[in-house]
Amino acid sequence: MPEAGIMAETDDFCMYFYSGHKGRHGHEFFRFEIDRHGRLKYANNSNYRRDSIIRKRLRVSPMVLAEMKRIIEDSEIMSEDDAKWPRRDENGRLQLEITMGDKRISFETAKIASLADTLNTDDPEGLRVLYYLVQDFKCLILSLIALHFKIKPIA
Repeated sequence: MPEAGIMAETDDFCMYFYSGHKGRHGHEFFRFEIDRHGRLKYANNSNYRRDSIIRKRLRVSPMVLAEMKRIIEDSEIMSEDDAKWPRRDENGRLQLEITMGDKRISFETAKIASLADTLNTDDPEGLRVLYYLVQDFKCLILSLIALHFKIKPIA
């Protein structure tokens, strides 16, 4: 049985995140999406030194899904509004879509490279919530990928 406030595994849950830009190295981006069944798709294209796109797929446990939902609930991102956030520009864009139960958000804003980018905006607190949530999920997703695909040395 899930903890109070955390939705059951069968509830609607999905999340899509994209951050990227088109520049001198081409289309560079970091993207992931996860569905309610725990299927995680990750893609990273840096094109730096002609690197190829990295794509990974894996399945996460119901406990990881519950933790993701808890992080989202604790962040209070579902009550934010992107109406006053900077629009995407030549520096890129950040997109976040989350569906949890009967609530759905879809945000698009200019790419946020650092916390300083949130300060001189019309909604610095809302962008700060987004920034910290994105950082938490980037760390979580990259850790899951590293753990799942780590090559074990032969003893």
